[in-house]
Amino acid sequence: MTTAPRTDGLPTNDALHEGDDLRTGCQGIPSLSARLEPWMQELLADPTACAALLEEHGSPLNVHDFSALARNAAELSDVAESEGVALRIFVARKANKTLGLVRAAHAAGLGLDVGSHRELSQVLDLGVPAGDVVVTAAIKPAPLLRFALDSGAMLVLDNLDEAAAVEAEIAREPLAPPRPVALRLAPTPSDVVGPTRFGESASTWQGWAGSREVSRGGLQIQGIHFHLHGYDPLARAHALGEALGLVDSLRSSGHPVSFIDIGGGIPMSYLDDAEQWAAFWEAHDQQSDDPTDSLTWRGEPLRQVYPYHQQVVRGQWLRTLLGAEVQPGVRAADALRERELELRCEPGRSMLDGCGMTLARTVQRTTTSDGIPLIGLEMNRTQCRSTSDDFLVDPILVRTGGEPSAPVEAFLVGAYCIEAELILRRRLSFPGGVAIGDVVALPNTAGYLMHILESASHQIPLASNVVRGPDGIRRDRIDAVAPQRPWTDAPRD
Repeated sequence: MTTAPRTDGLPTNDALHEGDDLRTGCQGIPSLSARLEPWMQELLADPTACAALLEEHGSPLNVHDFSALARNAAELSDVAESEGVALRIFVARKANKTLGLVRAAHAAGLGLDVGSHRELSQVLDLGVPAGDVVVTAAIKPAPLLRFALDSGAMLVLDNLDEAAAVEAEIAREPLAPPRPVALRLAPTPSDVVGPTRFGESASTWQGWAGSREVSRGGLQIQGIHFHLHGYDPLARAHALGEALGLVDSLRSSGHPVSFIDIGGGIPMSYLDDAEQWAAFWEAHDQQSDDPTDSLTWRGEPLRQVYPYHQQVVRGQWLRTLLGAEVQPGVRAADALRERELELRCEPGRSMLDGCGMTLARTVQRTTTSDGIPLIGLEMNRTQCRSTSDDFLVDPILVRTGGEPSAPVEAFLVGAYCIEAELILRRRLSFPGGVAIGDVVALPNTAGYLMHILESASHQIPLASNVVRGPDGIRRDRIDAVAPQRPWTDAPRD
């Protein structure tokens, strides 16, 4: 596909190859300019390559390059090393389903955090040792518990019912060696730590473990785990202090606890410009009630969004946590070192920063019956969506279509037959117009935004996934995985 001549005075894609700003074709109102990895800039500056990828693999397409993964992890490990703290990172598989992520994490010496039977099966099938896998699934059906126990992966017990189910499973093999488990702690709610659905209180676990001899029932308690909502390092420090108390209690009873796992919630920043982030919220809070002029779709406010700009991320965040007091006068780093405890974590989004973007083809330009301009993309709203109300990063427009429209401010809409089928919920400016066939790129979507909520409703296929590497761009084999439950045909005891 060739690029049509520009008639609006803006730079052509040939000019973009010479270093002009890729962001001129599409800007938010106000703008929230994405950070772009060099590989993203290279691909987006090549309209022929973008068009060819969509022609071959369909729209939308998730493009990955995992070269940033090891660098992101090093930000954490370097800080831990400087504090003398042993650290193990387990990348959250649920953040991105590709097998390319598994391979990249394993190659970088990182573990994998899995949340389902299929995730565990795929990771082990790719040769990741069970000792490099932690199973943290929120709900663990019996087949998953059995598989996790048999594999030797670290199994995190969430509650007493789950613990009882595990004991029932291992009672069938009384001569088997003890299986490693961690106990998920629900920290006491306070003005620092909010309530959580995950885990049991320290006193509950103390009572459960105290009624059992060490390794009785084939279980060996090797760690304490917790999972908190949000990104506050001081909340993690507060929970860590409570976890240390549980470790001391369990060790006094003979349980060989060797690590504390703080889960995920390690932040990243999608935007470099703090002033843009502040300006967006000022405009958001003062937006017009007129749906044809409002900043968001029909003026509806955004109530729950990821903090897309943050100053304290990854390494700085971990340094803050390790330097915080977990007991009066005792820093977290010192408490971990004194007990010879390993610190573990399960980041997803912050490890996948810079590792992917989503490309979609423009298929129509229209308006609502009350005059709101719309640009229809060949994708649906679940293909760039997490639990956040919106993805607050400006898309990139790549000229691959025909004659562009007049300059327009519009909303991106998708394929589902739903009135508010919005790809993004904020108004975008296209100063050079939009052409049918143009590519819209959503930058930095690899962490949670591609896969966590994706849907094949209307029988529309899920987005394809490709991985860019030294030997070119190849289809990720996750797209060939059969959708059946992996235990469907397994015999029941």
